[in-house]
Amino acid sequence: MSHPIERVTATPAALEMLATLRARHGPLMFFQSGGCCDGSAPMCYAAGDFAVSDTDVYLGELDGVPFYMGGEQFAYWAHTQLIIDVVQGNGGMFSLDNGTGRRFLTRSRLFTDQELARLSPAPRGPVSA
Repeated sequence: MSHPIERVTATPAALEMLATLRARHGPLMFFQSGGCCDGSAPMCYAAGDFAVSDTDVYLGELDGVPFYMGGEQFAYWAHTQLIIDVVQGNGGMFSLDNGTGRRFLTRSRLFTDQELARLSPAPRGPVSA
């Protein structure tokens, strides 16, 4: 039996950070746009604090936390798996990791041809829980 291919995954350090932020802020969500500065980093928000549009793409969940990306940015990243990690530093101005001394960081790897053939289309717009 083959396992589904995930478009977004997280390192153990990122999952630990998510658990800490969830304990402080309740349900969470991620958004990564193609903007400059803070917008090029994965931004963690309290669920509902960022309005997802019909052009945004739902990539999956990280321990129950939905992860979205701007549609235009997804066009560039559709062939990669995003790996959310945590490193030392300051988070984005509006991201909940700001002020913790650590920040989320997106790493990536190219999907193999076999993985690309097995990928399901990524839905656009808000996904209900």
